[in-house]
Amino acid sequence: MSLSYSVPTALEYFEALVQSDEHFPLFEAAACLAHDEYPDLDVEQLLGDVDQLLARLRRRLAPDAPSLQRLRVLNQFFYGDLGFGSNVNNYYDPENSYLNAVLRTRRGIPISLAVLWLELAQGVGLHVRGIGFPGHFMVKALLPKGQVVLDPLTGQSLSREELTERLEPYKRRSGLVGDYDVPLGLYLQAATPREILARMLRNLKEIHHSQQDGQRLIAVLDRLVVLQPEAWGERRDRGLAHAECGHFPQAVVDLEVYVAHAEEALDVDAISERLAALRRELG
Repeated sequence: MSLSYSVPTALEYFEALVQSDEHFPLFEAAACLAHDEYPDLDVEQLLGDVDQLLARLRRRLAPDAPSLQRLRVLNQFFYGDLGFGSNVNNYYDPENSYLNAVLRTRRGIPISLAVLWLELAQGVGLHVRGIGFPGHFMVKALLPKGQVVLDPLTGQSLSREELTERLEPYKRRSGLVGDYDVPLGLYLQAATPREILARMLRNLKEIHHSQQDGQRLIAVLDRLVVLQPEAWGERRDRGLAHAECGHFPQAVVDLEVYVAHAEEALDVDAISERLAALRRELG
């Protein structure tokens, strides 16, 4: 009897990885985002490449090395020896979000560098987390004498004063001043792997939207809908992207879901009108 096996699509592979929050494989799931641009990407090979970097890093550390020494050796290896840093010349290039490209070029944006740094840090026994800081993703290491917040572009540790200063423009734009101010600590809470992945995808979403690249935008939104099935705004945005691309049946399905679940949304009337127009187009 012959057995037949169906190879999962890139989206099905991604969906399998992000099913559960328990043992969420952040690095592998983040690496999969590049499948939309590099369909033949071998994620297992990419994981192997990172394992080789980790083996090199571990050889520099004694088994009983204290946490602070581990952090210093990691940062010298990552930023000094390997030369990872910001892609200042082309910050909004989608390649900055694809971990295979980041590994190849040693250039990225805060969140993609952070995901790689976190993988190596955890591999040498450091207790580290990502921070969904407004405008600039951060990382933190929990050490015996307290936590250290670092900029993943440089590995530089940031004081409370420096973090507060970086927050000021965001707070002013958001009206979080005076009586509406909130403590710095609220901005330094650990982001979950699902939240980190969603932020990576929203970066790509913004880039593809600004470049009016409908097909790539829909591919990113497919992943966001899988990752956060109850984030109804992503379903709405995918419906609108489908409509822009002339995919009217898919647009109707997504916008119907949005209207059904987002009754309190300010744009629900406008979306309902768009939905009615699309239905008329379909006859």
